[in-house]
Amino acid sequence: MIPAMKATNSRRRGPGLRIAGFRRLALVLLACFAAASPASAEDSVVAIELEGGIGVATAEYVIKGIEYANERDASLIVLRTDTPGGLVTATRDIIQAILGSNVPVVTYVAPAGARADSAGTYILLASHIAAMAPTTHIGAATPVSMTGDDMTPAPRDLGDDVPGYDDPDAQDEAEPAAAPSGSAMERKVLNDAISYIRTLAERHGRNADWAELAVTEAATLTADEALEQNVIEYLVASEEELFAAINDTTVRMDDGELTVSTGQPVVEEYEPNWRLRLLMVISKPEILLLLGLVGVYGLILEGWNPGALLPGTIGAICLLLALYGSQTVPINYVGVALILLGIGLMVAEAFAPSFGILGIGGVAAFVFGAILTFDSAIPGFGISLTFVLSLGLLAALSIVWAVGYLVKLRKRGAVTGSESIVGGIGVAMEDFDGEGKVWLEGEAWQSRTTAPVKKDQEVRVVAMQGLVLDVEPLSESEPRAALT
Repeated sequence: MIPAMKATNSRRRGPGLRIAGFRRLALVLLACFAAASPASAEDSVVAIELEGGIGVATAEYVIKGIEYANERDASLIVLRTDTPGGLVTATRDIIQAILGSNVPVVTYVAPAGARADSAGTYILLASHIAAMAPTTHIGAATPVSMTGDDMTPAPRDLGDDVPGYDDPDAQDEAEPAAAPSGSAMERKVLNDAISYIRTLAERHGRNADWAELAVTEAATLTADEALEQNVIEYLVASEEELFAAINDTTVRMDDGELTVSTGQPVVEEYEPNWRLRLLMVISKPEILLLLGLVGVYGLILEGWNPGALLPGTIGAICLLLALYGSQTVPINYVGVALILLGIGLMVAEAFAPSFGILGIGGVAAFVFGAILTFDSAIPGFGISLTFVLSLGLLAALSIVWAVGYLVKLRKRGAVTGSESIVGGIGVAMEDFDGEGKVWLEGEAWQSRTTAPVKKDQEVRVVAMQGLVLDVEPLSESEPRAALT
């Protein structure tokens, strides 16, 4: 009896032992998987490219990249920066996204030769970590009006210690600042920029006095000088060095301090979607101008040839894209009016030929209009003068060709209708004296003659009444060239 009871108890414990074994095996496999993982989620890094002028499209791309990194709970956002500046509104939107991010943002001015001028300086000072590569520079954060006017006051004489603004005694002995210059609006914009950039610098303990000089006197610094004057924290030649330098550092966030973990970084490049790519392309002044020209001329060609469809379709699409892109760049509407006037004059040259007077005037208006439209003095949003002149030269050559072609047409005479038939040379299709058939311009015509005509003899059309031609035979001695 006793052996049977032991056997029964052993069978009852069997399933429990097997389940416990499976649990231990699962724990071992999970531990092995975690150990084999190349990096944890805490080491993920999202990289965003900030290149060229900062406009609406660029701001949307950077903001969406920051939002993406926050959704992924990344450990760091690297904002690779090389910009000459940009629009104030777009810059403030990017800064607000940086300040509101739960993931630390490091602005890294790279590669060698890159810059963070104007708006780029504001973004760098707003970032949780500021770093630069050798042979890069920052500064020149002076606000510029849409008309390109300088809004800085008269420079102050602060002695030899201006660059760092480090010596309080030198500041006390400095001459008083010059009286404010410019309009009340200009002083308002300038003072707002000064307070804004000082606030950003002070937030992370950076040199707020130099930041003010970057606004009031367009001061600039090289990477070495920026490190010495406490404008940036790191001077590194590569991102690998940057990750090693900032690993386990503490940064100030909205909800307290946070330790950055980049011991084993896994960098993910954030790419813009197709809509942002399209917006970035059509936001360039040169592309915007070309789209506008193609759109206008496409609609004009459709008006000349109703039912062609292709010119009208392409023109409408390009014109709508140009109108969409024009909302993302600063535009002077006086320049737009000059461009439209230039196009109108060039079109008028085709309808009412003035032998180049209207055409050349249209080219001049177009060139000046293109320069005025995009010459806002905002870095990254000007248009290439070479591009505009080349486009104007191409338009001028087109007008010269069109005028020459029109002159040829006038000399040639009519090519359609009854005017093109009278004086034409045809061939008799049969012998006839009175009425018969004549082959002319690929068709057989009913003809009348007052002199006998033989088959295959050439005849000249002297008149046309309805669909009947009055012809006369040509003598063999009459020169053919004189007849055309």
